[in-house]
Amino acid sequence: MNRLRRRTLAILMTTAVLLIAAGIGYANRAALLAWGYEQWLSKPVEEKLEHSYEPLPNRPPATGEPTAAAREEPFSVLLMGVDARGGERGRSDTLIYTVVRPEDGQVLMVSIPRDTYAEIAGRNDWDKITHAYAFGGPEMAVESVEKLLDAKVDHYASINFQGFVEAVDLLGGIPLPITKDIVNKDPEHEKFTIRANQTVYSGKDALNFVRYREDAGGDMARTERNRQFLESLIRKASSLRQWSKIPELLTVIGDHFRTDIPPAALSDLAKKFLQTDHRIQSYTLRGEGKRMGPDRLWYFVADEDDLNAVRRTIADWLNPDADAGSLSVPGAKDRKDAAL
Repeated sequence: MNRLRRRTLAILMTTAVLLIAAGIGYANRAALLAWGYEQWLSKPVEEKLEHSYEPLPNRPPATGEPTAAAREEPFSVLLMGVDARGGERGRSDTLIYTVVRPEDGQVLMVSIPRDTYAEIAGRNDWDKITHAYAFGGPEMAVESVEKLLDAKVDHYASINFQGFVEAVDLLGGIPLPITKDIVNKDPEHEKFTIRANQTVYSGKDALNFVRYREDAGGDMARTERNRQFLESLIRKASSLRQWSKIPELLTVIGDHFRTDIPPAALSDLAKKFLQTDHRIQSYTLRGEGKRMGPDRLWYFVADEDDLNAVRRTIADWLNPDADAGSLSVPGAKDRKDAAL
C-alpha cells in the first residue's frame, strides 16, 4: 500500500512539474522562440541572404556605423513588388512605405498607387511614380518616394512577383479575400479566371490576383489587392508552423530579392520581432484618377490634404518618443478596419 501510495504521489508530482514547466514555457514563449531562432535559423538565414544584399550606389552604408535596421529606434523601408518578365527591369507595381518600430513591434504600411502623379527624382519631370523604378531602378524609386512623402527612406527591399509564385506554393497557398470570380478577358490582356471562395490560393492565382486590372476600381483597387496579397503572405510565412521552411523559402526567392539591409541586421530584426507582439496598421493614399497632358494619359492624383496627413503620420511613427498606443493612421477613428 505504501509502495502504491508512493508511486501515485510520484506520478502526481511528475505531472505537476510537467504542467508547471509547460506553463512557464508558454508564458515565456517569446523568449523561447527567439532562442530557437538564434540556435537553428539565424546562420542559415544570413547565409541565404548574402547574395541578396545590394546597397544603392549613391547611398552606401556609413562605415563603422550600424544600419538603421540594426538599431533600436524606428526606421523606414520602401517595399517594392516588381513585375518584371524575362530580362527586363520592370516597374514597381507595388510601393509600400513602411515604418518599423522594433521596440514596441508596431508597423505602419502606407501604400502608394502605382500611377500616382509625382516628381521623378533626377529627371526634372513629373510622371507616374511606377516609372521611377523603370527609369533608374530602386535608387530612383526611393528618392522619388522621399520627395512625394517628404520623409526619409532608410532602406529598400524589392522582390520580383515571379519569385512569389514558388514561395506561395511552398507555403501551401495563402488565403485571399475573393468573394466573386475574377475574370481577365480584355483582348489586350492576359486571359485568366480566379475562382471565388477558395480556402487557399496557389501562387499562380495569387499573382493573377495582383495583376488583375479590369475592375472598376482602377489603380486604387489594384493597390488594395497588392496590399492584401503581401499581408497575407507575411502572415502565412511568419506563422510558427512555417518555421522549418524559412531556409527553403529564402532559396526559392533567391535572385528575385534585393535589399540594402545587411543579412545580420535582417536576422537580428526577425529575432527581435519574435520577442514582441507586433501589430500592422495600413493605409492607402487617397486621391482621384484624372486624364492629363496633351496625350490625355491617366494618372492618380493624390489628395493634398490626405497627403499632408500621411506625412504627419509618418513623422509621428518615426519619433522614437511617441507613445505606441497613440499611433494610428489618418481617419482611424472613423474606420473600423484601420488596424489589421
